[in-house]
Amino acid sequence: MAWIFLIIAAACEAAWTFSLKLMKFNDLKKLNVSTALNLSVSLPIILPFVGYIVFGLINIYFFSQAIKQLPMAMAFAVWTAISLIFIKLAEMLFLKQSISIPEAFFIIQIMTGIIGLKYYALAQ
Repeated sequence: MAWIFLIIAAACEAAWTFSLKLMKFNDLKKLNVSTALNLSVSLPIILPFVGYIVFGLINIYFFSQAIKQLPMAMAFAVWTAISLIFIKLAEMLFLKQSISIPEAFFIIQIMTGIIGLKYYALAQ
């Protein structure tokens, strides 16, 4: 179950990171009562802030559940690696960014490390 918690936490970490990317602090300062009530104007400004809070809290909860069952250093390494992979996949899917051969090679190395850590943890 801890591995599922880590995957959920990593997905929320990736979503949290994209929430940061989408935040527009200057636009938030410009919101007033009339623009805040206009959802077509306010939602694109407010949703990244809401996502930041919600995904951050979910991430913390599931990561804390995972480290109760796994060694902390291994859980942190796997969580970070999975988060990086999710972020790169999201960049490719949603932001239409390409992936280079060196990036793909190193992502495969990260995945190999995750698999190795998982099997090492199961062997103990």
